[in-house]
Amino acid sequence: MICAISGEAPEDPVVSKKSGLLFERRLIERYIQDHGRCPVTKEELTMDDIVPVKTEKIVKPRPLQAASIPGLLGMFQNEWDALMLSNLSLEQQLHTARQELSHALYQHDAACRVIARLKKERDEARLLLSQAERQLPAETAPALSNGKRAVEDVVGPDGKRIRPGIVSATVDEVAEYNKMLSAQRKQREIPETLAPIDALERYTQISSHPLHKTNKPGILSIDIHPSKDLIATGGVDTNAVIFDRASGQISSTLTGHSKKITSLKFVGRDELFITGSADKTVRLWQGNDDGTYNCAHILKDHTAEVQAVTVQATKKYFVSASMDNTWCFYDLSTGTCLQQVGDPAQDGYTTAAFHPDGLILGTGTSDSLVKIWDIKTQAFVTNFEGHSGPVTAMSFSENGYFLATAASDGVRLWDLRKLRNFRTFSPYDANTPTNSVEFDFSGSYLAIAGSDIRVYQVANVKLEWNLIKTFPDLSGTGKVTSVKFGADAKYMAVGSMDRNLRIFGLPGDETDNQMTDME
Repeated sequence: MICAISGEAPEDPVVSKKSGLLFERRLIERYIQDHGRCPVTKEELTMDDIVPVKTEKIVKPRPLQAASIPGLLGMFQNEWDALMLSNLSLEQQLHTARQELSHALYQHDAACRVIARLKKERDEARLLLSQAERQLPAETAPALSNGKRAVEDVVGPDGKRIRPGIVSATVDEVAEYNKMLSAQRKQREIPETLAPIDALERYTQISSHPLHKTNKPGILSIDIHPSKDLIATGGVDTNAVIFDRASGQISSTLTGHSKKITSLKFVGRDELFITGSADKTVRLWQGNDDGTYNCAHILKDHTAEVQAVTVQATKKYFVSASMDNTWCFYDLSTGTCLQQVGDPAQDGYTTAAFHPDGLILGTGTSDSLVKIWDIKTQAFVTNFEGHSGPVTAMSFSENGYFLATAASDGVRLWDLRKLRNFRTFSPYDANTPTNSVEFDFSGSYLAIAGSDIRVYQVANVKLEWNLIKTFPDLSGTGKVTSVKFGADAKYMAVGSMDRNLRIFGLPGDETDNQMTDME
């Protein structure tokens, strides 16, 4: 009577109905619970197939070795040998652990010495740098890349920088230019070369160009050169890309910002280009004959993300707006901040744009206000209320009368003559903000971008603004971030939260047939 598992006489024997094999109850119960079959025949087995065997209680016989004194001595000797071997193994493990601990302590001590030396060298370098900075203003004034001397910052009693201010000569120049543009606008007619409505209805995507990095996709800003066939895009990957639409090739990639580029503008004069970034800086770039750009100035007047840059009508000045509740008025020729205007009551500026005549600046805030400023006095004129959520974009019409602003609740159109909202578009649901709004140069069309792109025909205050066409977001991200009209609205440039610049126009357009769909 031997257990088929243990090979010993069972204390509580049971037998299998299927195989007739004998088992120890506790052993077979555990095996069936774990495996559900017989350990010998491998047949399926349950506890119902087990029958207990009735036997009398027996006393286990003494092992053969314990039946004599020599056997007992042999058992004790074997146990003593096993104990000594186990003790030797533990001593060897202890010796190895001591060696490893000694090595780790030595490495830790060496690392502490290296860290202490590096800290000492760092402190010495900081001391030398601070001494050099204190001596630099007395020895030489920093020179700009254009050969002119930089204007040193003067700090007032309150610790804030004192700006040179917008002098009367600049104000007179801006005012004269305003009069000239206003006179020209009254005589201006819609060009015959403007794309008609039926052409816009047939627009479709004619090319797509992957301009930015795949690991940080997203185009946040687009601008088109006023006289050349160049398109600029600013991305989440911290780069600005100048794209030659005629050749379908990248003309230049501008690197230097440390965070995403939120806004960019072609100046349209002297091959100048401006970028604003979330790294709190504005960079002024100078174009070269070979199509590349060099950074001429790095402007560090803001203390928070720069959200917008916009060029004044004379193309000699520009404004940057930031989340630090200020906007700065710059001289393009020197990169000097002439005036920094703050508004402590606001939560930060999210967008900005100049009126086409150049005397009015519009800014959008994170608390849904649209504010209008007089550039001559840098004074606040009025604000437009009605949006909900941050103002994401704004665009003045070339007719000088209309202002379009976008926010999470859609687009509102404002009459600048009567300072009132005369029309509202709510193309998307409450969870889909409108990210971009743009008039074309003639003031005939208005584009809105959010989860798609919608183009409207511009009418007047009383007449309805008809929807011409809705273009789907082909990026698959559901978020179109920027849209711009090309010359005479012959094409549209669209940026989304993927890395591709998309061109919409008439199929078979001669210029775009030269491009290859690179997507």
